[in-house]
Amino acid sequence: MTAVVRLREWIFRRVNGAEGIPVPGPLVGAEHFERVYSDPAADGRSRGAGLSDLFWYWLAPGPQMHQEHLEPGDRYQTVARTTRKVLAVPHARSDELATAATRRALDELPTKKTSFVRLRDLMMPVWAEVFFELVFEEKCPPEAKELIVANADDVVTALKGLSLRHMRRRDRLTRYLLARLADDTCPVVLPPPFTARETAWYLQGAFFNTAVVQMSEAMAHILLCAAQSGAGDLADDALDRLIDETLRVHPLFGIAHRITSAPIPVGDVTLPTGSVLLFNYLAFQRTGPAADDTFDPDRWRTLPKKDANFIPYGITANRACPARGAAPVMLRAATRAVLRRFTLASSVTHTRSLPSRGPAYLTPIGQAGPGTGRLVALRRADRIADAGRSVKQLVLGTWMVLDARRQKLCTTYFEEACP
Repeated sequence: MTAVVRLREWIFRRVNGAEGIPVPGPLVGAEHFERVYSDPAADGRSRGAGLSDLFWYWLAPGPQMHQEHLEPGDRYQTVARTTRKVLAVPHARSDELATAATRRALDELPTKKTSFVRLRDLMMPVWAEVFFELVFEEKCPPEAKELIVANADDVVTALKGLSLRHMRRRDRLTRYLLARLADDTCPVVLPPPFTARETAWYLQGAFFNTAVVQMSEAMAHILLCAAQSGAGDLADDALDRLIDETLRVHPLFGIAHRITSAPIPVGDVTLPTGSVLLFNYLAFQRTGPAADDTFDPDRWRTLPKKDANFIPYGITANRACPARGAAPVMLRAATRAVLRRFTLASSVTHTRSLPSRGPAYLTPIGQAGPGTGRLVALRRADRIADAGRSVKQLVLGTWMVLDARRQKLCTTYFEEACP
């Protein structure tokens, strides 16, 4: 399986060429990570990076309207301001939304026997409802939830190389959003000169793709960590430590790329204009006083987060996650709702990419959970499935990398629309 992963990486490099400058890495050490990330010249987003064609391919439709891929300027500022306004939610409201949506999802599970679930699949409808209500200021109808989940699942499954893109699924959500904009029932509208289609793409990318996917992935990691560490119903401060430790060991952001608009001096070297900087969250969080791989939430009892190389929501000075205020509250609320009703158990391999979607057993509190035999069988089945997933990722990932290279969505956009 290791050989398959290496072959996949080799193909990726062969098609896309040199990836860029890793940070931390040989040129930029961990001690310079935050300063370089915060440098005003580390502000380019897509133009000039070979990787952008692949990211745009995965994020279609409308990747040019995705907030993370808009270049600096008035358009980005308008979009970012709109996103902040939608997410400027009081903590009590964030807690209420996440708790209610999680309870509705849990109500679908049996109350007197153990359920086998994929944690990401369990939680994705939760965040579809939450972000729909934040955008539309009304309860999420079943048909809209189905469209959002289909869109988000298609994006993340393609990103992991486990499926090809299905643009018809994504386009159905685009059409729904366009219809809501046309009949003036969508409270969130970008001002002119943005078009209705650009607004639809923005909403789809920011809230019904990235927000839903990232929160679902986060919850899958958190609940899997709870299952494998034996965590039960916890007080809020203990929940916060569980969540922080999960995001330290399994950061949601793998690598963020930025393109320099001016030279950046770093020690004895200067990073030239046009450099593609690859900020590696996992590598950075494996330096400093919390550098180990041990899952230990209690470390946060004595270790101040400001003293650790811990950036779960990015760097404030350079496009930090716009949900960094609401997300921790929502994650705590959803985790609390699950752990108050169920005990969790899982024996699967837990990696940051989590291609398995987090298989786990949920048992109503007070009921007998899965026995050792079921957990042994689950672990064996997961190992077998993982081998198959690696081959599938090799085949489908290679096809998508080549197709993205052929389509050159980002390159073409800047050549034709922004010469």
